[in-house]
Amino acid sequence: MVTLTETISGALKRPTSYEGIWGWVTTVDHKRIGILYGVTAFIFFLLAGVEALMMRVQLARPEQAIVSPEVFSQLFTMHALSMIFLAIMPMGAAFFNYMIPLMIGARDVAFPRMNALSYWMFLGGGIVLNTGWLAGAVSPDAGWFGYANLTGDTYNPGPGMDFYTVGLGTLGTASMIAAFNFIVTIVNMRAPGMSLMRMPVFVWMTLVTSLLIMLAMPVITVGLIELYMDRNFGFNFFEPTANGDPILWQHIFWVFGHPEVYILILPAMGIVTEIIPTFSRKPLFGYPVVVLSGVIIGFLGWGVWSHHMFTVGLGPYANAAFALGTMTIAIPTGVKIFNWIATMWGGQIKFTTPMLFAIGFVILFIIGGLSGIMHSSAPSDNQQQDTYFIVAHLHYVLFGGAIWALFGGIYYWFPKFTGKMLSDRLGKVHFWIMFLGMNLTFFPMHNLGMDGMPRRIYTYAENMGWDSLNLLASVGAFILASSTLIFMHNVFRSLRKGEKAPNDPWDGRTLEWSISSPPPHYNFEKIPTVHARDAFWEEKYGSGEHGEAPAPVAGGSPEADAHEHHAEGHGDGHGGGHGIHMPGLSYWPFMVAGGMTVAAYGAIFHEATTWALGAIGMFMAMVSVYAWSFEPASEPEEPDE
Repeated sequence: MVTLTETISGALKRPTSYEGIWGWVTTVDHKRIGILYGVTAFIFFLLAGVEALMMRVQLARPEQAIVSPEVFSQLFTMHALSMIFLAIMPMGAAFFNYMIPLMIGARDVAFPRMNALSYWMFLGGGIVLNTGWLAGAVSPDAGWFGYANLTGDTYNPGPGMDFYTVGLGTLGTASMIAAFNFIVTIVNMRAPGMSLMRMPVFVWMTLVTSLLIMLAMPVITVGLIELYMDRNFGFNFFEPTANGDPILWQHIFWVFGHPEVYILILPAMGIVTEIIPTFSRKPLFGYPVVVLSGVIIGFLGWGVWSHHMFTVGLGPYANAAFALGTMTIAIPTGVKIFNWIATMWGGQIKFTTPMLFAIGFVILFIIGGLSGIMHSSAPSDNQQQDTYFIVAHLHYVLFGGAIWALFGGIYYWFPKFTGKMLSDRLGKVHFWIMFLGMNLTFFPMHNLGMDGMPRRIYTYAENMGWDSLNLLASVGAFILASSTLIFMHNVFRSLRKGEKAPNDPWDGRTLEWSISSPPPHYNFEKIPTVHARDAFWEEKYGSGEHGEAPAPVAGGSPEADAHEHHAEGHGDGHGGGHGIHMPGLSYWPFMVAGGMTVAAYGAIFHEATTWALGAIGMFMAMVSVYAWSFEPASEPEEPDE
């Protein structure tokens, strides 16, 4: 056994260099993994945006044939899958990875190598899901919800829906690994004095989101396994001609799918709740109520799934129950909105780019929420179901909500990530062009839906009267795309020659602003002790648990400068010289994920060679897990110079 261990470990010597591409491939540092998540998610966001632009070009004028109906079906399916599973969720994970240990005063997450595995599994799942574009345009084409029996072999004989089942299964595994890690980190690794009711709201929303992922992902995993078995081994879970039930898939999917909506939006709410008090120069109004509202949303999210099924024919009693549940969940959401407004009310508001995006989130999310209340009534939903009104609602909630908040978070924490400031002038240009493009694109869809334009159609007749509004929406989509180009220019310009960021550029409230920008490898040379809810404000100003808002300080504060000692680097930047032992670099998470990705392709293509490839992938993953188990917990101690 020892000989086998030594043989495996010797095959790939333990990496020691943090530099170059191998430093990134083998990293287990939560900050680097957060950056990997964020950059990869943004690339998928751009891909999803290109897919959306192609759809809007097709729909800009009636009776066009720029893409075929088959390709259009693949475009709208992959656009939704990419936005939900490859952009918004992993962008949230990027913030979780980078910020949670910093905000709770920890040096890393609880399981650093598992954290790395979650990223590489996410990347593998994203590649599998998008492989159809490279395999002759055989991508999933039945919508992101994959309704049976359109997904069965009869109506979908190619491998497209196998990319769907295997790709989403891989992504779900990555999400569960990450969620488990964050739950353990938040529960067990908070700094001394940081009780649950002193945690930043973003940390609370991360905890609730992680619990939702842990409970929701197994549900869709069961459904995906059943769908895979139906398609490839003749099982009949969803085949009505063999006593299967296609409505079973809808229940399985939406029992996952509606908590998934809150998995997407709760991190956004957490980000906005960090930004608004900072730039209002006031503690958050009603902190306990905001936290409780987030917990209630997570709990009630399990009781509203069938409002997606009002037109299925479940009957008046089921429809009434789920309508009542949907109306009820609007209450804690509205409470959060009133708390954000109350926090700004009477504050010394500074309209920086992060604050503009936070306010934009509140405005656009209110619009999306109001149309959502309309859907909660079964008779109203019966008219709006499967029309462009639903498309408008969805995008005001998830684009005007989640994406808006994620951009606000990037502008807010970019100085901490990189040590550079983004241009506030370019940021405001980005905001206003994006705000214009967002509303030009999606607001006309309310009218189109009420006028009867169905979702998921690839063209329409000239005499329907939908020409002008579709053209306006398509123009708005290109304005949205141009705003993203401005953002990218701002990022690249700032990385090359941007203003150096101070440790605390916004006069922040939470612990991450007490250390250098970017943070050292070990985060905190000395783990801080927390005495109040807004821990860093209390340290700088002595405001106390319920003290008044601190006096305004432009561009940081002398007090903040006095606390920069928390992270002044002494040593090699990786913990050396302090007696701080951090987890060492490791190939094995990458190798495990690589093996699982190879095995995924073996499960999709049913030929002898690909089954053999799948077996090789599984063997590679198992050997890597075995070798991983013998790695030391931390990098070896280096002798003092």
